[in-house]
Amino acid sequence: MASTRPAKLHGRAFYESLGSPKFVVAPMVDQSEFAWRMLTRSFLTPEENSKLLAYTPMFHARLFEETARYRESHFQATRDTTESSPPAADPPASSNPYLDGNPKIDRPLFVQFCANDPERLLHAAKLVAPHCDAVDLNLGCPQGIARKGHYGAFLQEDQELVYKLIRTLHENLPIPVTAKIRILGSKEETLAYAENVLAAGASILTVHGRRREQKGHLTGVADWSYIRYLRENLPKETVIFANGNILQHGDIERCLEATGADAVMSAEGNLSDPSIFGKPPPPGQEGREYWRGRDGKGGYRIDAVFRRYMDILYKYVLEQQPPERRPLFVVGDDEAWLLHDSGADNEDGPARKKVKRDGGSGGGGAKRPTSPNIVAVRPHLFHLLRHFISRHTDIRDTLAKTKPDDLDGMEKVLDLVEKRIAQGLIDYEKTDGKSLEDDEPAPKIQKGTQNGRGEEVAKENEVDAEFDPESSVATVKACKRPWWVAQPIVRPLPKEALAKGSIRLSKKEEKKRRLQEEAATIAIPASSTPEVRNNKKEEEEEEEEDDESTALAKQLEGELPLPDKTGGIEEPPLNPAAPEQTKDQLVYG
Repeated sequence: MASTRPAKLHGRAFYESLGSPKFVVAPMVDQSEFAWRMLTRSFLTPEENSKLLAYTPMFHARLFEETARYRESHFQATRDTTESSPPAADPPASSNPYLDGNPKIDRPLFVQFCANDPERLLHAAKLVAPHCDAVDLNLGCPQGIARKGHYGAFLQEDQELVYKLIRTLHENLPIPVTAKIRILGSKEETLAYAENVLAAGASILTVHGRRREQKGHLTGVADWSYIRYLRENLPKETVIFANGNILQHGDIERCLEATGADAVMSAEGNLSDPSIFGKPPPPGQEGREYWRGRDGKGGYRIDAVFRRYMDILYKYVLEQQPPERRPLFVVGDDEAWLLHDSGADNEDGPARKKVKRDGGSGGGGAKRPTSPNIVAVRPHLFHLLRHFISRHTDIRDTLAKTKPDDLDGMEKVLDLVEKRIAQGLIDYEKTDGKSLEDDEPAPKIQKGTQNGRGEEVAKENEVDAEFDPESSVATVKACKRPWWVAQPIVRPLPKEALAKGSIRLSKKEEKKRRLQEEAATIAIPASSTPEVRNNKKEEEEEEEEDDESTALAKQLEGELPLPDKTGGIEEPPLNPAAPEQTKDQLVYG
C-alpha cells in the first residue's frame, strides 16, 4: 500500500508545518535513542512538547543500507522487520509502528546519517523516510574515526561532495533533507559553506559554533557571533538551528537572542539534565521531583529523573508495567525505610528480566543486548549521576558492575541513590543548608590563569563574583547545584587545562609560544622575530600533530569524557579498581 504522505515541503514552509519547534535534542551517537528522547519529552507540557524536535543518533549510511542486524540494533520503527528479509527499495509506511518515529509518541523526528557516497546515503535514507520527518546529513562530527572514514566534519574541504550528497537526497527523497555543520576558520568561509549546503537543497541548517579542532579539553566556548553573522547574511527565510554552549535552561533564550536562530539544539546539556528544555515550576509548586534551595536555585532531583527513565524502559521497551514505588521522599515523610537493607549486594535476588540479546543460540562468550535503548542505559546513568557518584564512589562501583540489561540490578542502584539523597535532604534541613558549605571547596584557579580572550582573570585562590562569563570558573559557579540535582558537566577552557597540566602543546604550538614570549621580552612584534626554519623538520612536526592529539587524549583520563576515541567517548576510569566502567561509551554525533 502506497504512503499517503502529503506533498513535500521545503525550507521555512516545512519548518512551520512541524509547529516551528524551538527546542532540539541533538543527534548523539548511541545516546539520543528513543528512550532518552521520551525522557526529555516527559519534562515538557503538551504545549511545550509541540515545540520539541528530536534527532536520532547518527547512523552510518553504508552499514545501515547493507546490514539488517545494524539496522535492527539501531532503529526500531516497526515490529514487522526481520533480519532475513531484504529491505524494500521504497518501503511503505508501516501500519504496525513500534518505537522510533512512532507517529503517536516520537514526532517530530529527524534521522541523521554520516556518509560520503550519495547513492548509499540515498538508499539508507529511503529505508527510514516512512518513519521520520526529515533526513539529516552529519557534517559536524570531529572525531578521529570520522577523519579515517572521511565523513562528518572531514568533508568540509570537499564542497563538491557535500553538494552532491545533499542534492541527491533533495531530488530523490520524499521528505526534506537537512544538514548540521561546524564553523570554519572565518565568518566569510562559513557563510560560503552554508550557502553551498542551502543551494544543494537543505531545508534547515544547524550550525555548531565550534571548529572541527575544538573537541575534548580543546572544546572551548562556541562562538555564537558566527551564527549571528549567518543569520544576517543568509536569506531571511533560511531556517537556522544554533548549537553550542547550552548547559542550562536559561542558556536557551540567551542563545536565541544572541544568534537570531529559529531554534536551539542541546547535546551534552541534555545528557546531563534531560529536563533542560522544560520551564522550572514556580516557587511553592515544586512537588516531590523538583528541589529548590534556600538561595532560590534548584533543579530536578536525579533520583526523580532516574525513576522516570526506568519507567520509560519498562513501559515502552519491555512493554510491561513499571514496579510499584513508594512516593519519592521529601523531608517530613516517614524515615523508617531508610533503615532497611536494599539488598544491593545480595547475589540471590530476584531473577533478572530477560532482554533480547545478539548472537542466537550458539557460540560462547557474553552476548550484548540488541536494543539500542538497553545498550545506552549504563552510559546515560554515568552521565546523569556524574556529580553524585564522584561523591558516593561505592554506588559508582555498584553501577559499574551492573550489566545494562539487568534492570533488577539497576533498580537496586536506584534504591541506593534514593536513600543517599534522602539522607542528604534531611541533613540539609537539619543544618539549615550548612551541610553543603564544606561539601566541595570553592573553585580555585592558579595565579595567571587566563580566560578565553587571553586575559588574566584572578589572583591565586581568588574567585571573583563578576568573573568573565567565558571563564569555566564562572560557568561552574553559575551551574553549581547540590549533588542530588541534575546539573551539567562543565569542561575547563583549553588554557585552564593547560595551566593545570591536563594537556600539553604540540611541538609546533610550543615553538610558536616560545617565539612569542621571546618577542615580548625584547618588546618587538612576534611576527618580526627571526626564525631559522628547517623545512624537513617542520614538515615532520606537522605530520606528528595528529599523533600528538591522540597522545593528548590519553593524558586526560580521570576528569571528563573524552570525545576522540575509536568508537566514541568513554566514561573516565574514576576508580582504577573498576576498569569495566570504561567500557561504557558516551559518543556525541
